[in-house]
Amino acid sequence: MLRRLHAEQPESFAFTPANQAWAERQIEKYPDGRQASAIIPLLWRAQEQEGWLSRAAIEHVAAMLDMAYIRALEVATFYFMFQLHPVGSVAHFQICGTTSCMICGAEDLIAVCKKKISEFPHKVSDDGKFSWEEVECLGACSNAPMAQIGKDYYEDLTVERLAAIIDEFADGKIPVPGPQSGRFASEPVSGLTSLNVREGERQGHNASVQLAVTLRDTVKRIDGN
Repeated sequence: MLRRLHAEQPESFAFTPANQAWAERQIEKYPDGRQASAIIPLLWRAQEQEGWLSRAAIEHVAAMLDMAYIRALEVATFYFMFQLHPVGSVAHFQICGTTSCMICGAEDLIAVCKKKISEFPHKVSDDGKFSWEEVECLGACSNAPMAQIGKDYYEDLTVERLAAIIDEFADGKIPVPGPQSGRFASEPVSGLTSLNVREGERQGHNASVQLAVTLRDTVKRIDGN
């Protein structure tokens, strides 16, 4: 897939003071002459601050690392985790479209995104809140179909549940991530066959989901505040 920078670009970029301090600490981890090794974490921080990577942000990071702009651009355009177009202000939906998820209904989930968000991927919804794209395997095949929304996985999705999740985000709520079918993790859909937990001893969520629920930062960007 050809990845190009967005046609409309901001004139400048700067890290917030807190993010600038964080970026400088990352650079200090590497010996002299190897500062370019910090390119991915700094680009990622820039994206978490703004939601996407602009040309100004890529060039700003390159300058901090004393890299040629083209080298930083090569990294940003190579890795699909970097968004080169503006994304929704509330959430960006990444629908897995690879084999397991496709067999289990990923195309139907994409149809929901086309109907409720935008007809085309990488196009922000009319209200500015949402955007979506189809992505390659995210490694949650046993809980297909699934999507990554912000920092977390939403698994065992159905058309109805994904539509409801979009509505919940629109209403200012944060849907609980993880399996949406009642599964605890990736155990068989028919129920546990080993390592059964006695009634009343099981946690409500697995550790990853519980942390997201506790911190309530599943879609929150790191703005430096």
